[in-house]
Amino acid sequence: MKEVAFGVITFKSTHYAIQADSTFKNEKISFRTIPTPREISRSCGLAIKFNLEDYDNIKQVIEKNSLNIDGIFKITKNDGGNRAERLQ
Repeated sequence: MKEVAFGVITFKSTHYAIQADSTFKNEKISFRTIPTPREISRSCGLAIKFNLEDYDNIKQVIEKNSLNIDGIFKITKNDGGNRAERLQ
């Protein structure tokens, strides 16, 4: 299996995840709402998955809109399993 990496934003509540989903749609950012990967957190069931190339833009939108996030992670998937690295 080829190594695949992507970003994931986690939230402390579903309310914050839905708020971020709406904000990213308005900002025309490419993302997908997903179940929070177990490697990261069990606090909120929803997370936002994004392309790592958009990381700087994502950070700017979060700051500009004062979005309440729990963390931003890089997830790497390969034959050895999944690995999570906290970016923020």
